[in-house]
Amino acid sequence: MYEKTCPVKLTLSLISNKWKVLIIYELLSGKKRYGQLKRSLDGITKKVLTENLRSLENSSLIGRNIFYEKPVKVEYYLTDLGFSLYPILKSMCDWGESYKKANNIN
Repeated sequence: MYEKTCPVKLTLSLISNKWKVLIIYELLSGKKRYGQLKRSLDGITKKVLTENLRSLENSSLIGRNIFYEKPVKVEYYLTDLGFSLYPILKSMCDWGESYKKANNIN
C-alpha cells in the first residue's frame, strides 16, 4: 500500500533492479530483438532477461512486436511511458560520470 502513496517507492517498484534499468537504457536507442538484448547485457541469464521483459511489459514500460515468420521474430521497444524515464536515466548516467572522475575510475 505504501507504493500508492509514495511516488519514489512506486517508481522503484517498477524499475527495481539493475537489469530492468539496463534493459530500458538499451531500448532508449531503439527497438531490439531478444538476442540483441541478451548480447548487450553482459551476465544476464535467459531466465532473468525473460522475467524482466515480461515485468516491464506488464508495467506498460515496454512493448513488443511479434512477426509471425519462420523463425518467429520479436522486437522489444519502449512505450511513451518507458521513454518518460529518460531524464532519470540521463541523471544517473551524468552522476556516474561525475563519480568516476572524482574517484579516478576509468
